[in-house]
Amino acid sequence: MSKITTRAGLLSMLVSLMLGCSQSTPAPQAASQSDSAPDAAYLLVEKPENAQGVAEARKSEDGAEEVVVEGRIGGSEKPFVDGIAAFTIVDPAIPYCAADEGCPTPWDYCCNTDKLKDNSALVKIVDAEGAPVSKDARELLGVKELSRIIVRGKAQRDKEGNLTVLAEKVYITQK
Repeated sequence: MSKITTRAGLLSMLVSLMLGCSQSTPAPQAASQSDSAPDAAYLLVEKPENAQGVAEARKSEDGAEEVVVEGRIGGSEKPFVDGIAAFTIVDPAIPYCAADEGCPTPWDYCCNTDKLKDNSALVKIVDAEGAPVSKDARELLGVKELSRIIVRGKAQRDKEGNLTVLAEKVYITQK
């Protein structure tokens, strides 16, 4: 009788664990979308002209020049930075993983990880003084993983050629 009870208990725990995990993935996206409206101070109303993809923007050798860069939010399983309005974007020319490929997080580009290094950038949303905004980007902008955006701001590059855009304004092409 104790074997049956033990097995039933283990089965119950396993089912609870599976249900808990399967429900935890979409919850952050849904909550961030409904909690508050996007902050219009950081949104562009009109689509900027001359936007370049991330790969093209990374090739530029200039210092802290003004850039207009287009990409999709992604590049890792968790592309948003906790505590500040920052996230990674990937060049729109790089395809993300399709649902039929069995990828539970298509925004991590697990099908194209070899292309991420040269086709991704970090975006930090900054205020008028140039300081990072201390609000989650999903709430601040009303975006989620794979949202297609255009950012306008100052480019910063490190010695390895990694690109960070200190974005003052964002245009959302596709939520």
